[in-house]
Amino acid sequence: MSAGTSKKATIYVGNLSPEVHEQQLLDAFVTFGDILEVIIPTEPHEPSKHRGFAFVTFASPADAQDAIDNYDLNELPGTRGSGRFLKCSIAQPNKFGNEAAGEQRFDRPVWESEEWLQKYSKPDEPNGEQNGEPAVAAGQETSGQAEEEE
Repeated sequence: MSAGTSKKATIYVGNLSPEVHEQQLLDAFVTFGDILEVIIPTEPHEPSKHRGFAFVTFASPADAQDAIDNYDLNELPGTRGSGRFLKCSIAQPNKFGNEAAGEQRFDRPVWESEEWLQKYSKPDEPNGEQNGEPAVAAGQETSGQAEEEE
């Protein structure tokens, strides 16, 4: 399955009550089609507690859309009467890394990501970085230059 198809077949399920677990989501959503994966991100400092949302990946984008159409703004079976209405939509790619797959990318500066570099970096310019060495601004010396001149 291509990455584009996978993203369109993954739905975001928000506003989950604290007691909801993976099997409960699987049981509720499997009626719409084959499910490839259910991920419920947990709190980084408290792994036993989830963050109130999940990602459900279906084998087919049509099945994902059916699940959204049926569960968006409805209660999850088993939690009826709790007053928690699900928010379901097609999952959007995470700009900071694939948090759903467990990749926490918040420990890196944004300019270290390939996506950011491609979008904002400019081709080598006369005063830009060349051959892996940073350019030196006019009137500024590097430690190597200062030693050579002494």
